[in-house]
Amino acid sequence: MTTVTQAQAIERGTWQLDSVHSRVGFFVSYLGGTFHGSFSPVEATLAVANDGTATLSGSAKVGSIQVQDENLEAHLASPEFFDAEQAPEITFTSDGFQPDGAFVTVPGELTIKGITKPVQLTGSIGEPFADPYGRQRVNLRLQTTVDRSAFGLDWNNPLPSGEPSLAQDVTLDADLGFTKD
Repeated sequence: MTTVTQAQAIERGTWQLDSVHSRVGFFVSYLGGTFHGSFSPVEATLAVANDGTATLSGSAKVGSIQVQDENLEAHLASPEFFDAEQAPEITFTSDGFQPDGAFVTVPGELTIKGITKPVQLTGSIGEPFADPYGRQRVNLRLQTTVDRSAFGLDWNNPLPSGEPSLAQDVTLDADLGFTKD
């Protein structure tokens, strides 16, 4: 594991996700536009060891998926997509952080639909700060793009031209606020 430059200023210990100030979602090209979704609630933990190394882990229940149409939520939870009954949870576990100033790369493993693949999240880590309630806070903004078919998410509906209506590449996007009392 690599010591996080920013984490040197982050108090050692386990940081809990502030779900009110966090969001985990995705977007994908669909029918010439962009389809957005999110998961809520999600769970995540940021752990900073005494030696300054840091890890991130998190999960979301597939059944918590939120999109603009509840019929589409049911379709996304079905076996054609996430298969919430057989694989009810999406998880991510990192094995460290690779900092570059305020930018960070977080390598780890993503599990969707029971399939685990290595991924690399990239983004930024904010300076830790004290909030008005006596808690320490730190924020992470992370993204990665994955090929959904690598996780068994193969559904598509061809357009009259023969082109697929849904792109293979899906961007996962997370704004994570952590607190420590």
